[in-house]
Amino acid sequence: MKNYIGITLIGLLLIGMVAVAGCTGEAVTSQEAGSASGTEIAVTDGFGRTVTIPSPAKSVVCSGSGCLRYLVYLQGQDLAVGVDSIEKEDRAMDARAYVHANPQFKDLPLIGEFRGKDDPEKIIGIGPQIVFKTGSTGTAYATSADDAEKLQAKTGIPVVAFPYGSLRNDAEKAEFYSGLRVMGEAIGKQDRAEEIIAYIEATMTDLENRTSNIPESEQKTVYVGGVSSAGAHGIISTEPAYPPFSWVNAKNVAAGMGVAHADVAKEALVDWDPDYIFVDIGTIQMESDGAIGELKNDPALQGLSAVKGDNVYGVLPYNYYSINYGSVLADAYFVGKVLYPDRFADIDPAEKADEIYTFFVGEPVFDGINRQYGGLAFTQIPL
Repeated sequence: MKNYIGITLIGLLLIGMVAVAGCTGEAVTSQEAGSASGTEIAVTDGFGRTVTIPSPAKSVVCSGSGCLRYLVYLQGQDLAVGVDSIEKEDRAMDARAYVHANPQFKDLPLIGEFRGKDDPEKIIGIGPQIVFKTGSTGTAYATSADDAEKLQAKTGIPVVAFPYGSLRNDAEKAEFYSGLRVMGEAIGKQDRAEEIIAYIEATMTDLENRTSNIPESEQKTVYVGGVSSAGAHGIISTEPAYPPFSWVNAKNVAAGMGVAHADVAKEALVDWDPDYIFVDIGTIQMESDGAIGELKNDPALQGLSAVKGDNVYGVLPYNYYSINYGSVLADAYFVGKVLYPDRFADIDPAEKADEIYTFFVGEPVFDGINRQYGGLAFTQIPL
């Protein structure tokens, strides 16, 4: 009888311990939602798709031109567990600030080829919790809701997609900001996304305020050539809506050609005869230094007022695996300093570039980028 009572008491004690443990475990789960047991949230991506994702995300991959740049801007680089082929290459010239600040990317596993040519089997093998996918609207490397759905079906991994955007006009700026917000929500970096947007808006306002009251008759005529687009190009390659010119109230002679990247006729450039020419130094990846060689050696171009007056200057590459947003802002301060030095007397363009790069990618990488391009950024180009 005593043995029976003892066994019963032990059994009751064990049941009580299990009950206490169960209550304790339930309390921990409610306090650590999304970390211990994990939770899910629904996000609406840039194409209006509702995607259910783990929250908080612990691992992601980025597909498409510029996608990884957004992740770095949002201070989520440690979440990356795989990269596309361009991130694993050693290049003598690389204008991507996010790469200079994150050399560890080249050691990550491969998810597929660059420009969004994904390998679903490789992505499955890596096993990220989220795939982000982007591309520039209107280009051969754009992405879509259909692309995202197909990749999601092949991998079984949530795919969050969005257009890359730009700062060329309000519509493309809205795409850019939306992409930041979508990715920010997905990785729990909403506050950082808003911080980036506020920084860009404040920078544009500062640039515009410095030059907004310049009479139209005193605004300089300008042209930017050698702009990269899926590779290096020569002097006729330009941006008709080049944001730095707009922000400092300079007259872009190519502005009548719309918003998208364009190649102009050399004869048109001669007819326009701008006061100043800015050369995207990404052009020097071409034979004979691309646009610079053309300005030196082409008799028709040698007659340009900007060439004869030594008003040709180098700016950081606008594109390199899509738009280098930090470089675009930095270029604007240099352009302003060249055109209207009295209004930018307090600005050292190289120091300003490093301030901008530090905000976006966490490190002052101007010198590292500029050295790779022969020190031609923010200087007068000797012709």
